[in-house]
Order: sequence, then C-alpha cells, then structure tokens
Amino acid sequence: MARPSNSCRCPAAIDTSGGVRHLCITVKTATVRDLRNHFARLAKWIEHGEQITITRNGEMFAKLLPVTPDKSRKVDWAAHLKKYKPVGRKLSRRETEEFWSQLRD
Repeated sequence: MARPSNSCRCPAAIDTSGGVRHLCITVKTATVRDLRNHFARLAKWIEHGEQITITRNGEMFAKLLPVTPDKSRKVDWAAHLKKYKPVGRKLSRRETEEFWSQLRD
C-alpha cells in the first residue's frame, strides 16, 4: 500500500501573520486489493479527514472522502427578518389590534 511521504515537497508557502502556511495537499492512494484487505487502516485515514484515491489496474477508480456535517436546518428568523424593512406605515397598537380583529372576523 502506498504511504504518503512525511516530508512536504511543496513549492509554495505563504507567510501569514500567524506563521508560515504550506499549500500542500497529500492525497493517499490505495488499490482495490488494499481496500479489501486493509479496510480498517483506510477507514482510520478517512476518520482523520484524509482523502483516499482508489486505483484499479493503475488507474484512478474512485475517491473516498470523509463525510461533511450537514448544515443546520434551524432558521434564525430574527437575523432573517432584520434584512427586510417593514412595508407601509407604522401602526399604533390600537390600530394594529383593530386591523387584526377585522381580519379575524
């Protein structure tokens, strides 16, 4: 099974205020046989966020990626309603109650 090298052979590095950041993405590869015989090892790689390319007869066959968490379905209505201004003139409390009572009746 091919293992990634420990040394980073990246040509580019970005100097940020927090330190140096390398633009290096290591993609691990495994064969179909490795997948069948050493699935537990490959699963650990995926659990740690690694992407694995599966090869068959020396050619790329598939990619195994870690699952990304789903977005929260809960809507923040307060933030959503702040985007939109109310339409029309402002009504007093009495006018609002009259308006709603007419709609209900």
